[in-house]
Amino acid sequence: MLRVEGLSCGYGAIRAVSDVSFVVPERSILALLGPNGAGKTSTIMAIMGHVDVHAGRVLFDGAEVTRRRAVERARLGVALVPEGRQIFADLSVDENLTIGGYSFPADRDRAKRDRVFALFPRLHERRSQVAGSMSGGEQQMLAIGRALMAEPRLLLVDELSLGLMPKMVDTCIDSLLKLRDEGMAILLVEQNTSRALAIADTVCVLSSGSVVFAGSAREARDDRELLMRFLGMTERRQA
Repeated sequence: MLRVEGLSCGYGAIRAVSDVSFVVPERSILALLGPNGAGKTSTIMAIMGHVDVHAGRVLFDGAEVTRRRAVERARLGVALVPEGRQIFADLSVDENLTIGGYSFPADRDRAKRDRVFALFPRLHERRSQVAGSMSGGEQQMLAIGRALMAEPRLLLVDELSLGLMPKMVDTCIDSLLKLRDEGMAILLVEQNTSRALAIADTVCVLSSGSVVFAGSAREARDDRELLMRFLGMTERRQA
């Protein structure tokens, strides 16, 4: 579904990522991991079209999208759940969902909204509530739901668990697993390394903007040096 080949990207003359390559097949989760400042968010934002690509290619479903605008990628089936959620705090849950699907045919709005509410019943209960008055976990559900209004086939999720209570993290993780089982491809940037390794099919680890590991989640879990040196996990935490 997604193929990243030799990606180098950054901000103006500043290069944040160099020669990064990985593949996210459909019906799978790839966890993009690494320490702070490794280039994870820069990578995911370059894939979405919000960060300049200096070299390399981004292919979605076999078609190169490297130079396409973010809105074009969204229409092809790529959606972003951004770090910090970035919901429209002064608007209601329903209004946030409407914005998520604003550039798509209106005749499917009801079906898409029903899908979101089936995934997150709490959002249905709060559909008229001002989004900024909800808990962080509820806002994260809304951020995911808003992205789903674009009917994506590839979901880019940046820091899913940031600032959330464990119960809410469980709910959001479960939603990604359900979406994967329905056939969606998911690229997950996540600070909670142990949770990411538990649900991912494949893993790509960055350090200082370069790939230091790419392989299966099982291989990553069994690589003690990788866990301790690049992911900050001790044997005890991993166990």
